Amino acid sequence: MTTHMEIHIFEKGELVYRSNEEIEYFYFLVKGKCKVYTLLQNGKSLLLRFYNPLMVMGDLEFISESTANCNVEAVHSCTFIGISLDVIRKYAKDDAIFLRHICKSLSEKLATSAVSNSINLLYPLENRLASYMLAISSEEDLSTSLKGIVAERFTEIAELLGTSYRHLLRIINKLCDQKIIARNGNSLVILDYERLENLAGDLYQ
Repeated sequence: MTTHMEIHIFEKGELVYRSNEEIEYFYFLVKGKCKVYTLLQNGKSLLLRFYNPLMVMGDLEFISESTANCNVEAVHSCTFIGISLDVIRKYAKDDAIFLRHICKSLSEKLATSAVSNSINLLYPLENRLASYMLAISSEEDLSTSLKGIVAERFTEIAELLGTSYRHLLRIINKLCDQKIIARNGNSLVILDYERLENLAGDLYQ
């Protein structure tokens, strides 16, 4: 299989998979981070989880022979090892070791899906926002004096976190008053990383 492996790089904001479209490659994430979100029937998006290095992408679609069931977007520049699905189907569909790895990956994703549903239902928005900010802040961001600008539109963040724009603004203002974050135009700046981390826990890690 190593002779069929390719290095693919996706830059920040690029879609690795697009919901309801055919996928061509089975991926192993080597470097970077991706966010996974689903499109609801009302046209809105909902954050499901983040993918970190060594995680597998395309396993569900490979087993079910379906199109992509969600959007996978690069949070930062991401490096993948990609193998064509045609190659996977030809050489690995009956390989016990490969299929065992797929089963392990799918079971982990099933467990994460249950946790994700609990997060959206049970955790206050301030916890989810804190965790989301930390998840999409790069190591480079956190090493600078600004400590983590999140350059995304607030409407998009509200949609992904399953809340209203007004409620998001209330929570942002609350965290600003507490000097945990600050607003800088259309961005959020992490002022107190430790307090934000305590607030976030590991919800989206």
